[in-house]
Amino acid sequence: MLTSGAHVRQVCTASTSTCVAHATLPQGNRRLISRDPAGAGSQRTQSIYKIPVVKLHASATADQAPASMAAQVDADSKISIQELVDLAVVWASQHGLIVGAGVADKPLATIHAPLTVLPTQFPRGSFEKAKAAMQLFNTLIDRVSQDEEYLQTTLRPAAEYDDFTAKLLDIHRNTQHVRRQRRDRDLVLALNRSDYMLDEPSGTLMQVELNTISSSFGCLCTLVGQMHRYIMEHQGASQQELSQLPDNDVTAEYVDAMAAAVQEYGHPQAIVLFVVQPGEKNSYDQQWLQTALWERHKIQTVRRTLAQLHQEANISSSGQLSIQDEVVALVYFRAGYAPTDYPTNVEWDIRERLEHCDAALCPSVAYQLSGAKKVQQDLARPEVLERFLDDKEQVDLIRACFAGLWGLDDLDDAETAAVLQQAQEQPDLFVLKPQREGGGNNLYSEAAQQKLQTRKGLSAYILMQRIRPPINRSLMVREGELLETDTLSELGIFGSFLRRGDTVLLNKEAGHLIRTKAATSDEGGVAAGFAVLDSPLLTD
Repeated sequence: MLTSGAHVRQVCTASTSTCVAHATLPQGNRRLISRDPAGAGSQRTQSIYKIPVVKLHASATADQAPASMAAQVDADSKISIQELVDLAVVWASQHGLIVGAGVADKPLATIHAPLTVLPTQFPRGSFEKAKAAMQLFNTLIDRVSQDEEYLQTTLRPAAEYDDFTAKLLDIHRNTQHVRRQRRDRDLVLALNRSDYMLDEPSGTLMQVELNTISSSFGCLCTLVGQMHRYIMEHQGASQQELSQLPDNDVTAEYVDAMAAAVQEYGHPQAIVLFVVQPGEKNSYDQQWLQTALWERHKIQTVRRTLAQLHQEANISSSGQLSIQDEVVALVYFRAGYAPTDYPTNVEWDIRERLEHCDAALCPSVAYQLSGAKKVQQDLARPEVLERFLDDKEQVDLIRACFAGLWGLDDLDDAETAAVLQQAQEQPDLFVLKPQREGGGNNLYSEAAQQKLQTRKGLSAYILMQRIRPPINRSLMVREGELLETDTLSELGIFGSFLRRGDTVLLNKEAGHLIRTKAATSDEGGVAAGFAVLDSPLLTD
């Protein structure tokens, strides 16, 4: 049976000049991520995350294009590739694996979500270790969110040149007294996602980012795995092959965590408020959560934009939030992560007002700031993780996930100057990241080089080592059209965390997601139109 990844091209061969393995990154980077053999703990770090990268047809080179995957599927499968595409699209439409069609005069029109026909091969060892790290990341980000001084100090340089970060920091500072008053009874729900890529030159799994707000596609990726199982069965896959598809139910895990937060809130008729963007095309991924909350727990939900909340939300003197006389136990943000979500001061005003309520905020402004790129970079600096984690093995496990990360706060610092010079000379080795979520924001190659040359406002960005994943061959379907192309894949691991005061009530790894994009694409967001939904076929 043929699956995505059955054709892998060697693009980082000995003659490939752009391969990171043959580049010399600044000494500070290797010290930063504890991969210098002379560095403390480096042996433990490498043993934790060393992985066998999938390399089928290993003799292929970048000059030897693989045969058509679609043709091989037609030759090897019981049914043709077009029949498999039709099966996938019909199954998706029948089972709610859908997104909004984006038709202005027909807001309820739908179309199947962008997807791969077949699952993509992924090393089992890397997959399992990413899952094992999720609880630690949940703990880490929760502790970071409670360190008021750390967040303000770390993000202040970025806020100097980034109005969006500055406004969030203002809200955080203005509501500090509220968090102090309710410290022993604060109700916190976090639904996080940690994203990774395999780095082929180093043979390691590296974290791309950690999302603390609007961690999307959990429900649709639950369905993608089921659809792939259905397709593989039609191909005549054996039970052993089907067992390589790992179980995945992010929908149930997230809904159960949300229900636990509502129960902990303690009001028998309390509802969940979904804060959403107007005209959201990905509303069906969100509405699966709403449907499951009712079906599994009989919890009512409402959807409101920030502007609507400004008109309808009422917060009592005791902190109780209500919408049209319905008490809200949980505020779940699927908006508020981008400057475009705040077109006027109205949206900023309600965002700050919500910090005063006693409902669980998923996320609070402290949690949202904790997921900032600048915080990710700062946590990778030597001895910063030790501020939040006491156990050396836990610190080593987290640190082993980090790629090279550099701040650009002090351009006169010797290490910063060295990496800045190299990034200008070899921009293809780096990614320049602003404090943004949602896809389409990073700067690559010439665009990054040009921004770095200005030397203006660079503290609003971080530099990250560019991860070089193995190239697979995939069959992607978007709007019913089949595209066969070379692809890169990104693994996301979901996590759920619930805390009341100092008591942790829930801390779990909650499922997974694969997003696959064309190898020529720098960005990887599905909602932003760069990638498609996928699932892993685990290989040993």
